[in-house]
Parts: sequence; C-alpha cells; structure tokens
Amino acid sequence: MTARAFLLRGLLAGLLAGFATFLVAHQVGEPSVERAVALENAPAPSGESAAHHDPAGGHTAHTHSDGGTTVSRGTQRTWGLLTGTVAVGVALGGIIALVAAGVVGRLGRLTPGQSTAVVTLVGFVAFALVPFLKYPANPPAVGSADTIGSRTGYYFLFVVISVVTAVAVTVLASRLWDRWGAYAAVVSGTGLYLVVMVVAGVLMPTVNEVGDFPADTLWFFRRASVLTLATMWAVIGVALTGLVGRLHRETSAVTARRELAASL
Repeated sequence: MTARAFLLRGLLAGLLAGFATFLVAHQVGEPSVERAVALENAPAPSGESAAHHDPAGGHTAHTHSDGGTTVSRGTQRTWGLLTGTVAVGVALGGIIALVAAGVVGRLGRLTPGQSTAVVTLVGFVAFALVPFLKYPANPPAVGSADTIGSRTGYYFLFVVISVVTAVAVTVLASRLWDRWGAYAAVVSGTGLYLVVMVVAGVLMPTVNEVGDFPADTLWFFRRASVLTLATMWAVIGVALTGLVGRLHRETSAVTARRELAASL
C-alpha cells in the first residue's frame, strides 16, 4: 500500500464528493444566496439607484465583474459552482489521502481503513466544523468591506490553532492507547481538544457585523453552509475509507498467498 495508491483513491473520492456537494449547494444553499443577493441589490431607503436590481424580485441581473469580465448569477450558481466544488473536492480528497497514508500503523491497532476514517473525522471537526462555530460563513450583504482583512485573518488563525491542537491531541491519545486503553485515550484527547478550543474561542475577537439583516435568511444560509461542508467531508470519508479498506484486503490476500507459497 503506497502513498500513490492512497492518492489516486483520494482524488477519486474527492471527485465524487465534488459532484455530491454541488447538488447540495445548488439545491439547499443557492436559495438562501439568492435571497441575500436580492437584499444586497435592493434600492437604498434614500432612493439611491440600485444597479442590476430586478423590480420583480428576481436576481438574474446580479453579476460580478473583475477586470472587464462579467459573470452572471446564472453562471455562478451552475457551472461556476460545479467547477468550484469539484476542484475543492479533488484537492481535499488528495490531501486527506496523503495524510491517511502517513498515519497508517501509527494509530494503535486500527486498520488502514479505520485510520482513514479517523483522519477524515478529525479533519472535518478541526478544519471545518469548529472554526465555523466561531466564525460562521456570511451571505452577501453581511459584513463590512473595511474589515474583511481582519476577519479573514481571525478565521485562518483559528483554523491553525484548531488543526495544530487536533494533531497534538491525536498524537497524545495514540501514545496513551496502549497504557490506558482506547476509551480513556479517546476521552482524554477529546477533552483536552475541547478545553483548548473553548479557551481560544473565548480569547479571540468576536465578529458581529450582521446589522439588521433578516435573521431567518442568515440562519438558512449558515445551515446550508454547514450541510455543504458536511457533505464534502462525509462523501470523501465514506468513499476513501471504503476504497482503502478494499485495497488493504486485496493487499493482505496477496501477501497471504505469497507467504503460503513460500512455506510449501
């Protein structure tokens, strides 16, 4: 079982995750984005002209322009969204696969498939879920353009703290596994991670720039964002775990046949 074998399966799992994530993002997330875009493009109370506003309540005229290139909302929510989710899925699947290949045999008595599942679960919690709880995603029309740099910096700093802490407690739990047993090791590692992240979450600045944005639209958008993240990681985890488990069984069978042949 080589790193290349893991990587190929990770890329395949990421490709599948990209398509699945697109479906969830398009069907669950885009309606909330559309409502947020409508609020962003709505005429100001003072009567200022709102470019691209659709009086009928539609959002097809909303565009983004960069260097003279205009991308319509129709493209953003279809081919643009599909391209983004597939690209992120493939890249993330490859990274998870390489990390899983590196930890094989280092997490107690777990098989390669089981350790791959653990890597994916820890990655989702540390890299996606916990940072989201502290600095959740915001829809269009939420947040000041003047603070985007600081808000981005806070988020990535919190991601770094979360990932480093998760790696450290995982290493600690694996070393305590043989001495204290699986249950005590997992509980100790999980508890230590929660303590560190709660303290970090309390100490780091809180960003609150929602203003008078509708609470229900914000809630639906953030819920859709979590579902999209969970879909990406879950599909990668399930697919990669299955592929690695199958590879391990095939490799073990070949090794057993060779050992049997050598003993005759």
